[in-house]
Amino acid sequence: MSAPLLNRAALARLAPALRPAVDPAELRARIVHFGLGAFHRAHQAVYTEQAAARSGEPWGIAAVAPRSVETVRLLREQDCLYSLTERRPDGNRTRVVGSIVGALAMGPDAKAADALLTDHEVTVVTLTVTEKGYHRSALTGGLDIAAAPVAADLAADPHGPLNTVIGRLAAGLAARMRAGAPPVSVVSCDNTAGNGAVLRRVVQDFVRASAWPDRAEVLDRMSEAVAFPATVVDRIVPAVGAGDRPAAAAALGVRDQLPVTGEPYRQWVLEDSFGAARPPWELDGALFVPDVAPYQLTKLRLLNGSHSALAHLGLAAGLTTIAETMAADWGERLVRTLCAEVAPTLPAGGPDAAAYADDLVVRFTNPGMRHLLQQIATDGPLKIQERWLPALRELRARGADTPVLELALAAWALPYEQPVPALLREAGAADLADDGALTTTVTARLPALRAGRIEI
Repeated sequence: MSAPLLNRAALARLAPALRPAVDPAELRARIVHFGLGAFHRAHQAVYTEQAAARSGEPWGIAAVAPRSVETVRLLREQDCLYSLTERRPDGNRTRVVGSIVGALAMGPDAKAADALLTDHEVTVVTLTVTEKGYHRSALTGGLDIAAAPVAADLAADPHGPLNTVIGRLAAGLAARMRAGAPPVSVVSCDNTAGNGAVLRRVVQDFVRASAWPDRAEVLDRMSEAVAFPATVVDRIVPAVGAGDRPAAAAALGVRDQLPVTGEPYRQWVLEDSFGAARPPWELDGALFVPDVAPYQLTKLRLLNGSHSALAHLGLAAGLTTIAETMAADWGERLVRTLCAEVAPTLPAGGPDAAAYADDLVVRFTNPGMRHLLQQIATDGPLKIQERWLPALRELRARGADTPVLELALAAWALPYEQPVPALLREAGAADLADDGALTTTVTARLPALRAGRIEI
């Protein structure tokens, strides 16, 4: 006989240490979140639960899944409860998280999503939709209105199902502006430099490109009533593996269909420019600062940059996980030398680069983590635009040597058949594609990588 399903009725059978930090029945949907993946459930949802528990304020999340109707169905079956397991070197720790109070599928539940976006009680909207979810033009950095999903949304009824989160968000915010609802803060939690400004631009571009007769008035009202604070989020959250569900069931004594796992470390840095009420996330250690740029660039170029380098080089060496790659004789050296190479491009006011590299080595070598290289390498052309290429441009403009970034680029290019210049052009880096010295050096690295040799 299988274990009972995790839901609110099952909470009483759990030991107190395994239960949510707050009673989910006491929360209300005051935050709308787009993106129902593992990262949100292991990061912002945890901060929000702790903020609600420690403040006594009823901050609950209504989560909107852009694509996965199945995730919504499974979460609803569990009254929106799920377990989080922290993978620690000294043993795993599992408990149930209870901050999500509603789950919607963006297409089928379009009207319900819009109703939430116009709800006066909702004062925060957050997003984890990955870099590609913003549909940015590689040429302009704004919304790519020629992209098929965006063009379809611009031509569609804004009250019906839409294909993109940006379209749904723009339509919902427009409805909120028309209704005269209170101000709202829209918070990107994706790994993009200047993510607040990026999100503001693509949303405004969508409104501007729409056929709505009142689009100018909507944009004017948005400039006063919608804030787009920048953020930096950090926690390594591996994709769910085959053993995660049985492990969660063994730890809880009930069956969880949607467990998530993560490393013990987590960080959230937010620009202190909210335009409306927000959860007191600082009660759980979130940091509010005037400018997140130093933290953001440090995270993007050191953590995300070395993560991508480990992924592409590890795959070239026939490895599977970050921990395996760190165990190779070149793994730690790759992280430290990449951080040292990129450190001169970081602004003052952020973490110390050498100390940050020390922390990365500890985090990446955590034997409890099983972070798949293939997962990290997914959407490589988009990721390297943020993680490697700006630092590469800056360093080369200074005349500095960039051997580690060149090696990482070679590993990224290895699986493709096109020449390195063509690949860089496709990644929106025509300037680097025209740098003959760079492309020659990167190309020269390929034979050793094909032979499985990582030469740092």
